[in-house]
Amino acid sequence: MFILCFYTNLNPPALDDSQGLGLLTLAAKLTSDNLHHCQSIKDVSLCAPPWFLVTLFFFSIYLVAIGQGGYKPCVQAFGGDQFDGQDPKESKAKSSFFNWWYFAISGGIIVTLIVMVYIQENLSWALGFGIPCIVLVVSLLVFLLGSRTYRYNVKENDKNPFMRIGRVIVRAIRNRHNTPSTIPSEEDACQWHKCSEQFKFLKKALLAQDGSQVDQNVCSVNDVEDTKALLKLVPIWSTSLAYAIVFAQTTTFFTKQGATLDRKIISSFKVPAATLQTFIGFAIMIFIPVYDWIIVPISRRLTQKPSGITMLQRIGTGMVFSVISMVTAALVEMKRLDIAKDHGLVDLPKVTIPMSIWWLAPQYILCGVADVLTIVGLQEFFYDQVPKELRSLGISIYLSIFGIGSFLSTFIISTINKGNEQRWS
Repeated sequence: MFILCFYTNLNPPALDDSQGLGLLTLAAKLTSDNLHHCQSIKDVSLCAPPWFLVTLFFFSIYLVAIGQGGYKPCVQAFGGDQFDGQDPKESKAKSSFFNWWYFAISGGIIVTLIVMVYIQENLSWALGFGIPCIVLVVSLLVFLLGSRTYRYNVKENDKNPFMRIGRVIVRAIRNRHNTPSTIPSEEDACQWHKCSEQFKFLKKALLAQDGSQVDQNVCSVNDVEDTKALLKLVPIWSTSLAYAIVFAQTTTFFTKQGATLDRKIISSFKVPAATLQTFIGFAIMIFIPVYDWIIVPISRRLTQKPSGITMLQRIGTGMVFSVISMVTAALVEMKRLDIAKDHGLVDLPKVTIPMSIWWLAPQYILCGVADVLTIVGLQEFFYDQVPKELRSLGISIYLSIFGIGSFLSTFIISTINKGNEQRWS
């Protein structure tokens, strides 16, 4: 699985992402040339972009999405596999790895929101897409330079993990009517394994279709326990969707709030609305060292656990902060609407409301703290709770939370806009 994950990082996904960014750069450049041509046309409606530009744009976007969907879960699982979970020191370091991974991601996001947004809005969209393409290629080369120093894990089972889990489910369904009084092989094996009492119906996968244990294709106890481990993730996955919806608000409603406020820091500089998300990045980069260097050591002394607090406790605490952030955002929105009413600007959405963007700082900062606790906690949880062969799948399941959460957020926004087109708060 290590070698598979290693080459999955390097080959199609990363190349797809870089190729997608390259094509996106080309599409932006051609679109810019087309817009210069349109300036000489009086009727703008006659100057629609050519169909091949539209096709190229969407193709490049989906190519980037496919590439990121391929390497994102693998590269994080790859990093976690560099630590030996059986070694106490490395176990502590692995917990910190997820913190500092997110720290680095947030640092990159801050640079993007400050530098790249400015380049795209004031210089060139083609340059704004071209620079990330070059950076991605360079990072891929740097990743390759360390290939001789990476740790290789020995694969314990030659069977395909997806086939093993699929066979457990299929056999359990086929044997659902078999009710043997005992399952001796399972009882003996459980003396040496930590067998879960949940999802007992999966024990039927240990039987042949006639109810005996003589079939050579009968699933092993390890296969059944691995399947149970994946099914246990479903409740956490489903309840985390609510947090993913809150997470999506920072790029939708929060940005829309900021676009209506006074965004001038100095008389000649106006902050782009999207750049307001740097508040979250700065909060993350400040809170992660505080959490890793102060909170975790103190909690270790109190709980005697390598991670200080459990992963579920960390996730739950972050969700509490997300609720506080949403309450804060609602109060700020009430203030914004009151000021808009006082100045007669309710029906003028394009007019700037005399209210500083600094009013939004608390809700952004609270979201940053929530991200450190919940997002990093979910990353570590879905990595740790799956079989070794499926750790990249565990990270994929974690990423799917925010993908589906974005769709749910879009549905909520559409519903609100349909219900009341004049107000979106």
